[in-house]
Amino acid sequence: MSDWGPFSLAGKNSIITGGATGIGLGIAESLAEAGANTLIADLDGAGAAASATRIREAYGVRAEAIELDVTSPDAGEALCAACSQRFGGVNIVCNNAGVYPQVPMLKMSPDLFDKIYRLNLRALAFISKAAGNKMVEQGTGGRIINIASIDAFRPTMIGLAAYGATKGGVVMFTKNLALEMASVGVTVNAIAPGGISTRGSAATMLESGMSAEQMNAWTTAFTARVPLGRIGTPRDVGTAAVFLASAAADYITGTILLVDGGYLLT
Repeated sequence: MSDWGPFSLAGKNSIITGGATGIGLGIAESLAEAGANTLIADLDGAGAAASATRIREAYGVRAEAIELDVTSPDAGEALCAACSQRFGGVNIVCNNAGVYPQVPMLKMSPDLFDKIYRLNLRALAFISKAAGNKMVEQGTGGRIINIASIDAFRPTMIGLAAYGATKGGVVMFTKNLALEMASVGVTVNAIAPGGISTRGSAATMLESGMSAEQMNAWTTAFTARVPLGRIGTPRDVGTAAVFLASAAADYITGTILLVDGGYLLT
């Protein structure tokens, strides 16, 4: 295990939703490298189990998986119970699970809009509620970290109106819950990633009807607008999550940490 100094999470127990792949896996790996036990929740149970095994072997922490639909009414309570049973408590919850189908609003069905809302915002809110209640019960404070997006502040492409609306909701929900939880020592912050290279993001573009050539052209144009000159990685988001989960961020709550390489500056 690396020496993370003031960013160490040794002895902490964490939950990461949507942690089998992509940004969620980057967060899970970073938290584990910093010393936290990790419970990976994902609809893909086999993928979550494989990722948990890899984390155990790589970082020497306790890592477990749970197959879970985060939109189910009792998902938050189930996650907190599982984390408590396996590790002894809940200290960190990272609400990462989400979808971002690229569908223009003029072609959007009510069912798809509701699916995006239920997963990206409603599930996040009620998992946060369950985690907040668990942390109050434990009496030792805690960390809730939500994954927003730069699309909460500026549209990045046509077809993400529903997605951007939910991420804007995540931003304001984070600020409100931070105010509510401050008196009990629970900080609530969000990370707003910019362009992050994952298999999921590539698949979304292809599913929207983009050809491989169009996708490459869009990526090149997007990257050209990033002052730091590259697309981000899941671990860029993961190390930001470590900071917000650690003692180094004790006096930070209700903030939105941009992890976008400076994209919103342009």
